Formats: sequence, structure tokens, C-alpha cells
Amino acid sequence: MTVNGHNDARFDALRDTFAATIDSGEELGAALAIDVDGETVVDLWGGHRDAARTLPWESDTIVNVWSTTKEITALAILLCVDRGLVDLDAPVARYWPEFAANGKQDITVAQLMSHTSGVSGWDQPFAVEDMYDWDLSTSRLAAQAPWWEPGTASGYHAQNQGHLLGEVIRRVTGKHLKAFVAEEISGPLGTDLQIGAGPDDDARIAEIIPPPPLPIDFESLDPASPMMKTFTGPAATAEAANTVAWRRADMGALNGHTNARGLVGTLSLISRGSVGPLTLSSATIDRIFDEQYRGVDLVLAVPLRWGIGFGLPEPQTLPYIPDERICFWGGWGGSLTVMIPEKKTTISYVMNKMAPGIIGSDRAAAYLSAAFEALG
Repeated sequence: MTVNGHNDARFDALRDTFAATIDSGEELGAALAIDVDGETVVDLWGGHRDAARTLPWESDTIVNVWSTTKEITALAILLCVDRGLVDLDAPVARYWPEFAANGKQDITVAQLMSHTSGVSGWDQPFAVEDMYDWDLSTSRLAAQAPWWEPGTASGYHAQNQGHLLGEVIRRVTGKHLKAFVAEEISGPLGTDLQIGAGPDDDARIAEIIPPPPLPIDFESLDPASPMMKTFTGPAATAEAANTVAWRRADMGALNGHTNARGLVGTLSLISRGSVGPLTLSSATIDRIFDEQYRGVDLVLAVPLRWGIGFGLPEPQTLPYIPDERICFWGGWGGSLTVMIPEKKTTISYVMNKMAPGIIGSDRAAAYLSAAFEALG
């Protein structure tokens, strides 16, 4: 199997690792990209975009990137912060008054960004299809009570963070999240990145191949625990990502459609501070690295370290991300995008064959390790 694209010679070992993983069948279709101070030093893709292996992964193939989407939504909020539209330390209810219901009046935007708000999912009954209805899903979130005391712990806002932050964006800009991303981020930057996907994109979207079941014994979980309530409110299904209804929805935690090139071209705004016509102030970038919580996450049950909108290095959980001034997040199945402002560097990996687990994967570890080795 030929890997397509280009890379600087220092990343030949990364390319070899990528090619070998595709050739072995462990990887179906995937893409890797690295931007260093505006120069694309790695832009690779290969494999197939369908389970039957009849359609090659092309240069313009896009894929649902699951929670890597959260990085795009966080960037949207940070742009609003930079423009004076949002104060991270303000109560969410300043912008979304209905959110104050049921004891949520003091929850801040920063707590939504750092998964410490206590609102990590929807109270049941709530189905995957209900997430597609913006007004229904956001009104339900506004009405419910937090599941733990806000600010005291993190509990991964797995499926609803985009609705929470997206409604803040809608209230301050008048634009739904997917429109804000299209008009204020990917449009000006010229990047192939969007929340959801339109009919014209369907033919180039890679088919999602679901992972093995999550290694969680749901029968033994306390029904009232944040983990149980988050993973069943609603119960996630990877197959949903292959449906038209999923693609057309506005879900800033789950259904970004893009590729590695699109992600580095967009999120390098954090690594570099300025890309094309867009800028992000150093003060706003610094807020990302303001640690909000460090400890075992109530939903994912692993040690995590949260800044504002992004994960920060936590060697216990992701030892292949150096414990430096780095921010990142990834998606269910293994995709990741990592920003390194000190080196003005952004690394991204996306794929369609989902690996076990929720954060990272063995494949992601191999690629990132090779990338960091080459970067020195």
C-alpha cells in the first residue's frame, strides 16, 4: 500500500511507521499532518475510506473526528474571548439566562471548557437522535441540575460540550456553532473543516469502522454515578456517524468532519498565534494553560489534567505526550491534534478504523512518538 503525500526527510521514520501500520491492516485509512511555523512538513494519507477496501483514502477525504471536534469548539470560544464577547470567568447564565435553573447560576464558561461544570450529559430519557434537535437538546441542558458540585472535579462532557458552548456562542454572536465555524474560522483560513457535513461532501467522507465495546462493566456501575449517567445520556453508538442525520447535525463535541491537514491548518492558530487573517492574543492562548483540575476524571476514570478547553500533559494517562507546555485533545477511536506553542508546531492524526478506548490509541502513540523524536 502506497502512502501518499509528502514529508520532510527528518520525518521518514514517521512515514515508515504509518505505511507499516496501514500495510498490516491495523490501520484502514488515515491521515497525518504536521505544521511548523506555517510550513507543512508532513502531509500524508493512505489506506481506504471504506470497510470493503474499494475506495482509496484521497487527498481530500474527510472523516468524522469525534471529540477532536471539541478542539474546534474551544477555539471558537477563545476567538469570542479575544473579541470581548465572552468572559471565561463569567457565569454561563450571563449569556444564557435559562441556564441558571436548578442550581447552575454560578457555573462559569471556564467550567464548561474544563469539564468541571457538573453537566456532563443529558438526564434520561434522551436518545442520540435528540442531540440533532438544537432547541430541544439545549433547553434540556438548561433545565437540569448538575450531577456533582461544579468546580470540584472533572467529569468528561463527552457528547454535550458542543451544545453547551455552542449555545453560548449563539447567544453572543447570533450564529449557530456550525455557521460560526464556517464563517469565522474555516472560511477565513481556507481550511477543509466543518461541524457536520453537507450533501456535497457525502461522497468523500470515510466510513467509520466502530471499535470494540468500551471496557466498562455498566451493570456494576452505580446508576447515579456521573460515569453511568454520561455514557447512557444518551448511549453512544459509533454506527450513527455513518448516517446522513448525524452528518447534518450541529454537534460541536462529536461531529466535526475534516482531515489532518484541515486540523493543523486551523488549530495552528493556537500554536502560532496568527494564521492568515486570524489572530489569537498571547493572553488568550496563555489561559489555555491555566490548570483547572488535575485528578481522576469522574467519567473517564483515568487521571486527566484540564486547562481551558484542552487537555494538558498527564504522563500517567498519555505518556507519549511530553510533559511540557503542550495542549491537545483527541477523539473516540484515536484521533488527536496536539499544539506546541513553544515550537509553533501542530500535529494531527485522523483515521476511520476506531481503536479500543476513548483517549488516544497504540497507533496514535506510535505516530506521536515518531513525530516528537523527529522534532527533537
